[in-house]
Amino acid sequence: MALRQNSDREPSIELFIKAGHDGENVGNCPFCQRLFMVLWLKGVKFTVTTVDMRKKPAELKDLAPGAKPPFLLYNGTLKTDFLKIEEFLEQSLAPPTFPHLSPLNKESFVVGADIFAKFSAFIKNSPNNSFQEQNLLREFKRLDKYLNSPLPEEIDHNSRETISVSRRKFLDGNRLTLADCNLLPKLHVIRVAAKKYCDFDIPAHFTGVWRYFQNAYDREEFKQTCPADIEIEKAYFSVANKRK
Repeated sequence: MALRQNSDREPSIELFIKAGHDGENVGNCPFCQRLFMVLWLKGVKFTVTTVDMRKKPAELKDLAPGAKPPFLLYNGTLKTDFLKIEEFLEQSLAPPTFPHLSPLNKESFVVGADIFAKFSAFIKNSPNNSFQEQNLLREFKRLDKYLNSPLPEEIDHNSRETISVSRRKFLDGNRLTLADCNLLPKLHVIRVAAKKYCDFDIPAHFTGVWRYFQNAYDREEFKQTCPADIEIEKAYFSVANKRK
């Protein structure tokens, strides 16, 4: 895949991500999707290579021995730590040519920090474990409250109109940021796997969460980088069976 860049001196970028069960399509890996989204949002030209972890090609063994996707080749230099890769891309692909993706509000990064851990505990335990389910719901409630609470930038103190519920599309405003690249892939996994194996639906009264989902699925940067539902279901099949 190649995306547009507005520069005559383009860096050479190749992102390696986990392949699906067919060995070719995008596999289930929130960290891979996170970097995929970051590069897409940066507007830089890059290529994506899916790696079949069951039969890793010899050339990739030589390129990144012992490394698991995601990893990156940037102008021929290998980078394997996804957090350091994200930091490097934010610094290297910077304005005026490329947009900054860091959120303005610190809380946008931390509000969903525990939700995936609570989901993991929930899906690994028995179907009747209401304690784990309540912990997960508590995290969704926290996220929903944040998404429905107006950010400081949404409040116009010179206006007579009082905004009681946020109208923003994403965690930090109306643009996707690094915070969304981190959280959205995890939320997608939770929505698919929890429904499949726990018959768990994110409650409809979490209107902020569902508004967030809808706005995210309307964006190509998210929708086109998501693994197919079957990839997520296959990834959690053994986890679901162990708890029965």
